[in-house]
Amino acid sequence: MAGVSKGTVDRVLHKRGKVSKESFEKVDKVLKEIDYKPNPIARNLKINKTYNIHVLLPDPRQDPYWVPAHEGINEASNQFTPFGVQVRKFFYDPNNKSSFLNQSEQAILLQPDVLLMAPIFENESHTVLRKCCENKISVVLFNNHINTFKEQIFIGQDLKQSGRVAASLMDKIIGENKEIAIIHINKEPHMQLKENGFKEFFMEKTNGIHSIISKDFNSVEKNSFNQDVGLFLESNPNISAFFVTNSKAYMLVEAFEKITYRERIVIGYDLLKPNIKYLQDGAINFLIHQKPKRQAYLSVSYLAEHFLFGKDLPAQEFLPIDIITSENAKYYT
Repeated sequence: MAGVSKGTVDRVLHKRGKVSKESFEKVDKVLKEIDYKPNPIARNLKINKTYNIHVLLPDPRQDPYWVPAHEGINEASNQFTPFGVQVRKFFYDPNNKSSFLNQSEQAILLQPDVLLMAPIFENESHTVLRKCCENKISVVLFNNHINTFKEQIFIGQDLKQSGRVAASLMDKIIGENKEIAIIHINKEPHMQLKENGFKEFFMEKTNGIHSIISKDFNSVEKNSFNQDVGLFLESNPNISAFFVTNSKAYMLVEAFEKITYRERIVIGYDLLKPNIKYLQDGAINFLIHQKPKRQAYLSVSYLAEHFLFGKDLPAQEFLPIDIITSENAKYYT
């Protein structure tokens, strides 16, 4: 169309080599007329470039919360593998900091283009982020956010705002001057952000007329956990509402059943089967859906599209905060 050789067109497109002003103008005119855009997939296949995404996340066999995230990663991986994007998963024990560090070392050692990480150990996550920086490996966080690393890309929920949503729900169904407990079961960094949002809402809304206390339970062994809950309730007999900051609200309800605790309000997170059962039975009032599958799928997809199509990565991507009740749960499962 320009009346020049393919080599000349190639040099104009890739801005390399010498091209006469006349030839450049001919090619440039045609490019504008046909609104030429390069095909990044074809280019990538031609140069036979492979992009490696390493994913560091808790083992879904040990914590069922991560099963949907695993599915989301697989779904995105299957979509982009034919175009030269390789996704490799590194599972760590969510109850073992050494496992987290060991798996992160394996992931970094292989020099991926990017490390996609769900961090649940704060200090150890700082160590991993520093190692990635030293090795010039980009990092994207999903699900859990590490506050002190604001420059890192984050895909998940606005965690502080989700705590405010939980408080807003609580405010609508609780009476006046009540005692409320914020329950952390195996506390992770993101849970503090939820607590902060929860307390902030009530301070602004009611000026602190409710008594709010926070309690950490570090043992998930059933008998020990039930005993700890029993002792906590003996010391705080007037608590009538509970906000559980992770997916383990069902454990609290099971503990209540063991000690025949009176009727109470419970708000928790995530669509685990036992949580849904207690939601439908009325033992849990609301669940907040964190969309772990969507978080993981978007994380891999955004990275793949960045590599293949040159799309910009969002500095952060906050997913909607969905409120699940016994009436709408079936549409999410």
